Amino acid sequence: MPESPIRKLVPFAEEAKKRGIKVHHLNIGQPDIETPEVALNAVKNFDEKYVAYSHSAGNLSLREKLVDYYKTVDIDVNPDEIIVGTGASEALLFAFQSIMDLGDEVIIPEPFYANYNGFAKNAGINVKPIYSSIETGFALPPIEEFEKNITEKTKAILVCNPNNPTGYLYSKEELETLRDIVKKHNLFLISDEVYREFVYDGLKHYSAMNLEGIDENVILIDSVSKRYSACGVRIGWMISKNKEVMSTALKFAQARLSPPSLGQIVAEAAVDTPDEYFQKVTTEYLARRDAVVAGINKIEGAYCPNPEGAFYVVAKLPIDNSDKFCQWLLEDFNYEKQTVMLAPATGFYSTAGRGVDEVRISYVLNVDDLKSSVKVLEEALKVYPGRK
Repeated sequence: MPESPIRKLVPFAEEAKKRGIKVHHLNIGQPDIETPEVALNAVKNFDEKYVAYSHSAGNLSLREKLVDYYKTVDIDVNPDEIIVGTGASEALLFAFQSIMDLGDEVIIPEPFYANYNGFAKNAGINVKPIYSSIETGFALPPIEEFEKNITEKTKAILVCNPNNPTGYLYSKEELETLRDIVKKHNLFLISDEVYREFVYDGLKHYSAMNLEGIDENVILIDSVSKRYSACGVRIGWMISKNKEVMSTALKFAQARLSPPSLGQIVAEAAVDTPDEYFQKVTTEYLARRDAVVAGINKIEGAYCPNPEGAFYVVAKLPIDNSDKFCQWLLEDFNYEKQTVMLAPATGFYSTAGRGVDEVRISYVLNVDDLKSSVKVLEEALKVYPGRK
């Protein structure tokens, strides 16, 4: 199993804090946004005498509530087409295990969420990465790149939309390109849409569930973690209209008995979160994005595209090695008793040698802290021994 590139620097951050250094955590997608009150109150008001197992597919009441939620985004599903997992992570693992045998392949545009590699390793399958470039803002690679990587072992294409780590928002036209490939080669399209609520600049999110002609091929992955700033609740789910896929996935769900019971109570209540919450949160994230992108692009030799969704950016820096640089920031550098913790972009590529001059930044701190972080980064680059 590969180690997490996001968490592997934690010991160095802990040591920095012991030395009295303030560490700005831009390495992990843990928002400082408050979890909706309606969700927290559901746990506070829990009055059962014991915490019981739920149905292996998740509480029916939660799945019915999710059906209502998806109606608001023009997705028509029923409770039997939803299996609740211990986070979107487990739901994605169930999807991999259900549609692929040992040695099969999934195509993923890179850079991609680092743990996809771990899930694939866990399921005994192989990732076939297709390169998307920072110069294009990490747009979907050309169709030819997909075509030449499809083999008899290829069973699925996986995209994250909006994307982690890049923040890129795939357009309807790009998704229709994927639909045509999926239909031509009879593949599955797995769409990780956990950041669907966070879209900026007047744009709209388009779901793979709305693509015509591939109902049996689409698997949607979703979660409460980011939408309701409830990462520790560990509730996500997979959705598919393919009855055979769902029947198989339920067997994996039964093998782990049930998803977290208290987490499901939080998730069910969270669906009632008012729209004003998302309006406020989206406005906040937009201000944070603008602060980070503008700040980085003012640094000599640095470049950061302007993402249209999620709360991440991948920035290109004038450095020799992002792993060394991110560790150096924690071990050897501080500016006015502050430093920053970033995620080396090498961990978001499956192809060796990519991302060596790139980092992922999660803009999950308030605007003032983000501006301080960018200042620290600017000062660090002035003295980093491996500056290019």
